[in-house]
Amino acid sequence: MTAPVVPLDRDQFHLAEEPHHPEGSSTMLGFWLYLMSDCLIFAMLFATYGVLGTSYAGGPGPKELFELPLVAVNTAMLLFSSITYGFAMLSMTEGRRGATQGWLAVTALFGLAFIGIELYEFTHLIMEGAGPQRSAFLSSFFTLVGTHGLHVTFGLIWLVVLMVQVQMKGLIPANRRRLMCLSLFWHFLDVVWIGVFTFVYLMGMLR
Repeated sequence: MTAPVVPLDRDQFHLAEEPHHPEGSSTMLGFWLYLMSDCLIFAMLFATYGVLGTSYAGGPGPKELFELPLVAVNTAMLLFSSITYGFAMLSMTEGRRGATQGWLAVTALFGLAFIGIELYEFTHLIMEGAGPQRSAFLSSFFTLVGTHGLHVTFGLIWLVVLMVQVQMKGLIPANRRRLMCLSLFWHFLDVVWIGVFTFVYLMGMLR
């Protein structure tokens, strides 16, 4: 005899409601994944500098080229920008749009000062004949420090765009989420620069 056919219960395989995902959770997850990929990029650049950082090709080394007081001032600019961005986030949580905009503007000024000093350093090195083509040490130095500088530049552009959006739309949930993403990015660049300052400049001067 043939066994009776039991009808399938459609509800057994079909959810009555879609699972709920908190608003913006996918955005934050995607941004964390992006930061992890950026970590890999900088890890490779640090490793490259670690291998090539002593290949001077008979040319000048860190002691002859680096101006540590100037780099220290530049580091302070970026650290201050991270602090002021923290104040901007505190103002955002309190719903004070004007204060948020003000602290973001101060952050942008510190960021611009950092980029300006870095451009001065690069120009000074190239004018002295210590460009990236001079040695493997300088090639890896310009690549590592320049990549970080490009990230700060893109962060500044992003910051200005967000300031315009906050001015137009206010501190709506979408803008708060974007400011939080930029906060992660900005503090990440701060941490990377501390590594650059220690590994490239301080350790270079001790060699």
